[in-house]
Formats: sequence, structure tokens, C-alpha cells
Amino acid sequence: MYIPPANRVEDPARARAFIHAHGFATLVSRDGNAPWASHLPVLLEESPQGDRLLGHMARANEQWKHLASGAEVLCIFHGPHSYVSPSWYAAELAVPTWNYAAVHVYGTPRIEGDAAFLRRILDDTTSKYESRMPVPWKMDFPADTLAAYMKAIVGFSIQVTRIEAKFKLGQNRSKEDQAGMLAGLENSGNDESEALARFIRGQVGGAEA
Repeated sequence: MYIPPANRVEDPARARAFIHAHGFATLVSRDGNAPWASHLPVLLEESPQGDRLLGHMARANEQWKHLASGAEVLCIFHGPHSYVSPSWYAAELAVPTWNYAAVHVYGTPRIEGDAAFLRRILDDTTSKYESRMPVPWKMDFPADTLAAYMKAIVGFSIQVTRIEAKFKLGQNRSKEDQAGMLAGLENSGNDESEALARFIRGQVGGAEA
């Protein structure tokens, strides 16, 4: 990923926090010479021995066969993004752009055939997202029903080898331009633009984070 110095996130903790917060990812592998992508919920497991990504996909999705080869894969975590109009800037000479945040994680995949491990992936994924619900749903199926569901999916892990994090938030603009950009995003009436503004304000130092 092309990352100008002003947009590069060097702090691993910030990249990990982003992955935890934006866990619906695009998993990219290769089918021979052709790229293959799936859109999946993915968990980050942090460990002193090395981080891993954990997830599952439908057995009917042939991408799991690519993962079984152990060839390097790319997992892309997407954050908020938005078009930025030059009319929002104080500067008279400016061009349109698109601001966004994304983290690319590279690693070595492995198919996890152990039923207990797969059940843990399912439990952890469900717990993460159900914790936001007023009455969290629990996966309390009869054993035979659960076994049938689990046969229809494949669990995988990815041993993380490299992380690239890019937060393109207008860091190269003046303070006046950054303030105008934030006002434009917040008053756009567009949910994604407003989400990007909240994300920028959540960074230490605003757009300069």
C-alpha cells in the first residue's frame, strides 16, 4: 500500500485498536494467477508470541482451499471514508480528494480443523458483536444441530507477518484547511462523511494524529 510519511501509522497499538474496531474485513488470496476476495468478520488475537487473525467462511466458498496452501494472504480492514471537496478548504488552490483509514495485514494462513478451535472462533465472534445488543443472543443449539452448522463452515487462522496502517485524514493541510474539512464532513448530511469526522476527532491531535 502506498503510504506517504504523513499518513503512516507507526504505533502498533493504534493499528491493533483499529482492527478490533473495524473487524469486517476483505480477505485476499490467489487462485493460481487470479486474485480472490471474500468479505468476512475477522478477529485479532494478540500474543507476545505473535498476533493472529481468526475467522471462518462457508465451506462452499472455495477460498479456504487457497488458505490450505499456506501462501501469503492479505486482510484489509476498512474504516470510515469520504469525498473531500476543495470548497471546504481555506486555500484557494486545491483539488478534490478522498480521505480514509485502512489497515493491511499480511500473514501465513492455516486451516483450523479442530472442532473446539472452530467453536471458540464462533463463540468469540458472536460474543464480540452480541455484546452491543440489549439482550445478547447465545449460540445454544442442540449438539446435532450445532455439528451440522459447523460442518458447513471452515475455520482459519493467519499468523501475522506484517501490518501497514494508513490514516489519510488531511494531515498535509493547514490548520485552517483541516478545520474547514471537518466542518464540511460534519455538515454534509452523509452518514459516512460524518463517521469520518468523528473518527478524525477521535484521533490524538485531530487530523494531525
